[in-house]
Amino acid sequence: MKILLELSYIGTNYAGFQVQPNKATVQSAIQDALERVYGERLPVKGCSRTDSGVHALQYFATYDTARAIPTERIPLALNSALPADIAVRSARIVPDSFHVRHDVLRKEYEYRLLNSRIRDPFLEGRVYRIPHILGEHEISLMQCAAKAFVGEHDFSGFMSAGSSVADTVRRVDWLDVIVDDNLIKIRVAANGFLYNMVRIIVGTLLDTAHGRIAADDMAAIIALCDRSRAGFTAPPEGLYLRRVEYGDFAAEQ
Repeated sequence: MKILLELSYIGTNYAGFQVQPNKATVQSAIQDALERVYGERLPVKGCSRTDSGVHALQYFATYDTARAIPTERIPLALNSALPADIAVRSARIVPDSFHVRHDVLRKEYEYRLLNSRIRDPFLEGRVYRIPHILGEHEISLMQCAAKAFVGEHDFSGFMSAGSSVADTVRRVDWLDVIVDDNLIKIRVAANGFLYNMVRIIVGTLLDTAHGRIAADDMAAIIALCDRSRAGFTAPPEGLYLRRVEYGDFAAEQ
C-alpha cells in the first residue's frame, strides 16, 4: 500500500530534500525514521526538490509498504524517530496510481524578507535580512512589477544558468507582495517552477525596489528570456514551500 505523508520542516541544517552522498538531507532523515519504525529502509518520493537551506510549511512524500500500521499512529511513530526540525503532520493511504510529484496541480511559495537594520536571533536562518530598509515607495514598486509575472510566460530568463529543461513555460496564478510589520512576504503560486525561479523573481523585485530595474520594464524583461536581464538570485534561507495542491488532497495552510 502507498502512504502519503504531510510534513513540515526547517531546512537550515539540510542540503535540500533529495538524498546526497555524505550530506544530511530531509529525504535521508525520513528514511532513517521509517527504518526505525518499519524495520527496513523504504524508498521515499517527495513532491519537490527543495534546495539547501529552503524550508517547507507544507510538503508531501510517499512510500510503499506491505506492513499495515493504522494511519493515525504513523505521525506519532515517525515523529518520535525524526529530528526536531522535521515533523509529520498527517498520514493517509492513497491509490497506487497516485504520484506525489506528477499529480501536483499547483504549488505556492513564500519568500520572507526582514525589513530591519536589526537582526532578529529568532529568525536567523529563516529570513533574508535585506541590507537597505525599504519604504512605502520602494515596496509599491515591487507590487507594481509583480503584476507582470501573472499569467503564462516563458520563464527561461528566471532559471539558473546551465539548467537543462525543455519546456520553460509556466503559469503563474498570483504573485503578491505583502507587508506584515517588519516582514515583507512575497507569495507566488504556479503550476510549476523552474530551478531557482522564485529566488530569481525575488532578487529581480528587490532590484526594482532599489532602482536597478524599472517596474514598467518587467513585462519586457520576462519576454526577452535572458537570464542576464533579470535580477540576482536571493539567498535560500528566506524561501518556504507554503502549499501544495492535489485536487482532493489539497490542504489549507
